[in-house]
Amino acid sequence: MNWSDIGDAMFGGIADYGAILALVSNSIWAGAVLGLVGGLIGVFIMQRDMAFAVHGISELSFAGAAAALLLGFDVVTGSIVGSLIAAALIGILGARARDRNSIIGVLMPFGLGLGILFLSLYNGRSANRFSLLTGQIVSVQNAQLGWLIAISAFVLIALLLIWRPLSFDSLDPQSAAARGVPTVPVSLGFMLLLGLVVAVAVHIIGALLVMALLVTPAAAAARITTGKLALPLLSALFGLVAAVGGILLAVMGTLPVSPYITTLSFLIYVVCRIAGSRQGRVARVR
Repeated sequence: MNWSDIGDAMFGGIADYGAILALVSNSIWAGAVLGLVGGLIGVFIMQRDMAFAVHGISELSFAGAAAALLLGFDVVTGSIVGSLIAAALIGILGARARDRNSIIGVLMPFGLGLGILFLSLYNGRSANRFSLLTGQIVSVQNAQLGWLIAISAFVLIALLLIWRPLSFDSLDPQSAAARGVPTVPVSLGFMLLLGLVVAVAVHIIGALLVMALLVTPAAAAARITTGKLALPLLSALFGLVAAVGGILLAVMGTLPVSPYITTLSFLIYVVCRIAGSRQGRVARVR
């Protein structure tokens, strides 16, 4: 093979990659939006110690999506209904952390069991069943992208409106209540917003992997900064890099997109943890 052949192969590969990217443009936009919103709301998930709640909501969301698939309804709608029910139950019955963990522990196996039951009764394409667990980000349609953008925009606007009282309640709930912050409505409102984000995340990246974009980026950012502005911005950036980067890598390979997203998210966390440990040692020396 001469240099001309090598050049043709390289440019041909680049052209093919560009053509594939054009075909999955919806997926890239979906990943970007989900990474940004998931990273922002993930800050409050970590501050309120609710990483376990994300998984609990995702199981009920999975059950709702599976029920909709079985009955021939819109899967996104079923996922949203399941998520909002779970979020409301956790928000109302789990006001205290100990009660919340108990409620989540009860809801998780119940939702997973229901979802498996509905999927076992479903006689359609096996790919549809599998996608509820691992997502289908590489086949996002225009209607699904529209749903995702609309829901994410609503969540983002609502989150900005309650940002200050939610931050106060997340960091010091006793002082927030004493200062007159309506902690119960704020907490319930946050849970419902979290339910919406989980619902669209489950539909895109699956019930089993939702924490990779809603928890890990914020956990990584918290290892290297505590700034009120830097923390959410870094978390959103990490979520964006993990989601979009995972899709771009998956296009070049033969594996599903989910392992790439979860691996990138994990690597970001590892790097931030190492960097945070070094910062701590330097600060102690000084």
